[in-house]
Amino acid sequence: MYKTPCSRLSGLAGVSLKQKLLQNVPRCNQSARCFLQLHRRDPSTWLTYQHLNFLKRQYVAKNNSELHQRASLKQAPVLTIVDERDDSIERQVQRIPTVDRVVTDTEAQSEFSTLRPSTENAAVQEDSVSSTVARSDETPRVQVGTAEAREARLDRQWKQLKVDLAELPDIYSRLSKIKLTALVVTTAAAGFAMAPVPFDPILFFVSSLGTGLASCAANSINQYFEVPFDSNMNRTKNRPLVRGQISPLHAVSFALACGVPGVALLTLAVNPLTGFLGALNIFLYTCCYTPLKRLSITNTWVGALVGAIPPVMGWTAATGCLEPGALLLGGFLYSWQFPHFNALSWNLREDYSRGGYRMMSVTHPGMCKRVALRHSLALIGLSTLAPMLDVTTWTFPLISLPINLYISYLAFRFYYKGDRSNARKLFFCSLWHLPMLLLLALTCKKPHRDQEDAAQPPATLPHTL
Repeated sequence: MYKTPCSRLSGLAGVSLKQKLLQNVPRCNQSARCFLQLHRRDPSTWLTYQHLNFLKRQYVAKNNSELHQRASLKQAPVLTIVDERDDSIERQVQRIPTVDRVVTDTEAQSEFSTLRPSTENAAVQEDSVSSTVARSDETPRVQVGTAEAREARLDRQWKQLKVDLAELPDIYSRLSKIKLTALVVTTAAAGFAMAPVPFDPILFFVSSLGTGLASCAANSINQYFEVPFDSNMNRTKNRPLVRGQISPLHAVSFALACGVPGVALLTLAVNPLTGFLGALNIFLYTCCYTPLKRLSITNTWVGALVGAIPPVMGWTAATGCLEPGALLLGGFLYSWQFPHFNALSWNLREDYSRGGYRMMSVTHPGMCKRVALRHSLALIGLSTLAPMLDVTTWTFPLISLPINLYISYLAFRFYYKGDRSNARKLFFCSLWHLPMLLLLALTCKKPHRDQEDAAQPPATLPHTL
């Protein structure tokens, strides 16, 4: 019943749609051709390898005196409106010379009478126009130099890398971060001295040397990986690799020259456990901590673990085994690094954000202050745990309580206000707090069993009749 009207309706709709499509075919072809030409002319719209990866662009926004780091999406390219014409046809536009108008005598007299008051202004304008026209008509001067001048100019732009032997000690010290390496060796020496065994000076020197060489290797590889990011930071822009004082191959060779003998010395001359910890520390610092600095805020916890291993290495170098006392010393270094580094990074938030590093002070400022306070209070608990593990006497928690309370007080002020002044005070307090804490632990060290047996008088034997 409804078959014929429906078929007629669908047929009419199909015919009208076909007519519209046929009318729009030339216009569509012309639009597609213009789009292809525009795509060819604009290289920014080409598909490159960068479109295959999602590269987050970071920026910092200041809100309520706090810095927040967010991800900014890539801006869409703005397309210009072009005239949809056939690009195969090129039109040449020629300049038409001006034609002087013939002026009659009557017109000249009338124009002279009307334009006489403004003759002086017109003369000034004509002079300026003539000068500009003369300048535009002049051909541009191209500076043509000789071959010697060109080579001299290239020599000023590209200089051959020449390393002065007198500057190598200073370059190596900055490449290995000599202050950080000295802190690492100091904490390893404290772990060796706190071990409940007799002190061996030769073993102490060998273990300290191996630990220092491993630290130099890790710091050199770290700087090799972070050259493009260190150049954006005021704090690290003067490092040797950034300034081009040595080549990357030279830096890697120096790292290998320090790392391989350092790990071999710890493994063969000390014990395999200490050598394994040294190699593990190099791996964690270069392959875990360094790339995580640009990915996640967990880099702070990984870095704290790296800093906690050297005192454990000192303990294992002296005893040859891993004991609770070694883990306690590592816990001291682990907790101490959070108020130390969080206070340091708080005043360097802009610098870290410019370099692209994801630090707690940049992305999570509230967490940065809470973690610093939490681990400052943890130092009090760890000091109380030391005599329970027979590492120190009960005098150590009492005499270390004032300095632990003071750093906790500064951490609380930093948590409450969170300004630059309190962050600076907490950072400088952490610089003297750690050596003072280790020195107090060494003075309150519990004597080992051999010393206790030697201190006791020998027992008198009963006389037999």
